[in-house]
Amino acid sequence: MSASAQSGGGRHETWWAALSWLREIAIVVVGALIASTLLRLFVAQMFVIPSGSMENTLLIHDRVAVQKIVGFQRGDIIVFRDTEGWLAPAKVEDDPLKKALIFVGLAPDESSNHLIKRVIGVAGDHVTCCDARGRVTVNGTALNEGDYLYADPTTGRQVEPSSVAFDVVVPVGTVFVMGDHRNDSADSRCHLNDDTNGAPPGSRAFIPVGNIVGTAVAVVYPFDRFHGISRPRTFENIPAGGVPPSAPVLTGPKVVC
Repeated sequence: MSASAQSGGGRHETWWAALSWLREIAIVVVGALIASTLLRLFVAQMFVIPSGSMENTLLIHDRVAVQKIVGFQRGDIIVFRDTEGWLAPAKVEDDPLKKALIFVGLAPDESSNHLIKRVIGVAGDHVTCCDARGRVTVNGTALNEGDYLYADPTTGRQVEPSSVAFDVVVPVGTVFVMGDHRNDSADSRCHLNDDTNGAPPGSRAFIPVGNIVGTAVAVVYPFDRFHGISRPRTFENIPAGGVPPSAPVLTGPKVVC
């Protein structure tokens, strides 16, 4: 065989080796993207905290991991889609690359149509504020919220459990939520008197279970704030609620936040 033929054969083998290598890389990348997308859709997702309503448990711009496997309970911090009109119309993400990265789970979701709050009452629960000591009660049991309510960084003084009184029974298929920074949280309390367009009064204050994306389990960024998120012990001894009503039960004067 001539030297030129041998040279041509060598180049041919080199091209096939390169193509084989590229194919293997493509398979690995596509497989990783599929796995990442499945994880985002069914296991966990990252969200960015957009406001101060959960301070100091969660700070603005914290990256929070939200799991989608285990269901929620009272006391859990949940991320949920806003279909009740609590927020202004959502900003549409117009960066195709960023949308793709969010979809496959490689970038946190910063969309403004999600909210994050703490579950205080589930369907059938009787949630009130305030008792003689100014505490929120669930099914007659007062919550000790000192572990998570916002405290002023200068004075150390903790916010009140609620500056407005309310008395509700949570309807079927929904939850009642509140932020940890109660003075900076337009939560379920503040929507008890929203216009419901013919729905039962108070309907927009309660979050449909189907809107819940998952529960927050950890702050993952900034790295100096990395920590897990657990359910406060005060929720362990809450007795079961009654039979959930088909519509919210509201007692007392109108709530104005």
